[in-house]
Amino acid sequence: MFSKKKNKSVYSESELIQLSKSNHQHFGALYEKYFDTIFRFVFKRLSGDEAVAGDLTQQTFMKAMVNIQKYEDRGFPFSSWLFRIAQNEVNLFFRSQKTQKSVEINENQLKTVMDEVDSSSNMSMEDQEKLIQCINNLDSDQTDLIELRFFQEMSFKEIADIYDITEANAKMRIYRLLEKIQKNWK
Repeated sequence: MFSKKKNKSVYSESELIQLSKSNHQHFGALYEKYFDTIFRFVFKRLSGDEAVAGDLTQQTFMKAMVNIQKYEDRGFPFSSWLFRIAQNEVNLFFRSQKTQKSVEINENQLKTVMDEVDSSSNMSMEDQEKLIQCINNLDSDQTDLIELRFFQEMSFKEIADIYDITEANAKMRIYRLLEKIQKNWK
């Protein structure tokens, strides 16, 4: 006679997405699951501006909730769709502010890029500064690709989903950027 309601934490991600399409109250579980990840992504892009990062993260989730009907499962994680929305929000913010974006880089991440650009495994401080300068000379979209691949450690498949391109195209873009950095390096 009485049926027990499933607890939100019992639902799979795909079930939560489907439930959110018919009732936005279910979107809260997706929000809770991904808020920290998206906030960190936005926060790093804004060089540590916590207030703006919080606002842009909220805008990201508002847009996601409003447009959840448009979400289609293409075999990529739901987070890729959220990253794409967050990236667009950050880009809109920078366009409106007409400021330059900076990326926080730690030494290990820099070494990963360096390994792709130069085969020598020893990286001096001068080499690190030179590499950072090469990355700084890239335009905003190119910097985004480098950050997603090497600093956010996303797969080519995830990057492809964010940019709505093929995985092969994502690989090609990254490798062309690495060639450009390598050319500027020499």
